[in-house]
Amino acid sequence: MSDDPTVTAERPDSPIRTTGTDHVTIWGSNEEDTLAFYRDLLGMPLVLRQPNLDDPSQTHLFFDTGDGRILTVFVGDRESNRGPQRGGTGSVHHLCFSVAPEDFEDVAAALDDDGRNYNVFDRGIFFSLYTHDNNGLVIELSTDKYDIPDDRRGEVLAKAQKLRVEDGADYAKDEHLAAALAELGLDADAHDLPDAASGVGGVN
Repeated sequence: MSDDPTVTAERPDSPIRTTGTDHVTIWGSNEEDTLAFYRDLLGMPLVLRQPNLDDPSQTHLFFDTGDGRILTVFVGDRESNRGPQRGGTGSVHHLCFSVAPEDFEDVAAALDDDGRNYNVFDRGIFFSLYTHDNNGLVIELSTDKYDIPDDRRGEVLAKAQKLRVEDGADYAKDEHLAAALAELGLDADAHDLPDAASGVGGVN
């Protein structure tokens, strides 16, 4: 449609320009359950622990997600709630963290060992596993299908978007990603990942 927003890796002409994601903060339950999931299962080091400066009756936990980007959690004396979270405008749908492609099957095995349910999907341009944290928040663990340089990721996705529109496809698939890499002259190796359904609903 002609009124669709332009998809591009170019910076917009905006008054503010962000330089990256510094941290994401979520409401947690208690410290014990939070550490058990994010530190002991997902392997995120606890790098800072202090009072919540807005409400010192709570504790503010800081976890390194693996690349220096930080996840922080407000915890207190609250029971974990493993039931599904309420959705709606303004709420968080899920958090996604990256894992190494060579570790993907070991990640699934670790979730099995921890008694956690999960789903695995081939999302076309990446590969994902979905589970829940101790409070029912959807946690996605994704891995790249190709060895894409971090500083070229936006450019590759924007090119894949252009190719999928030209192809008349509803969403970007593996062939669009591979073609985008080729057009941009990036010799990115494909990772060996297990077969999985796309999990898409109502789109082709």
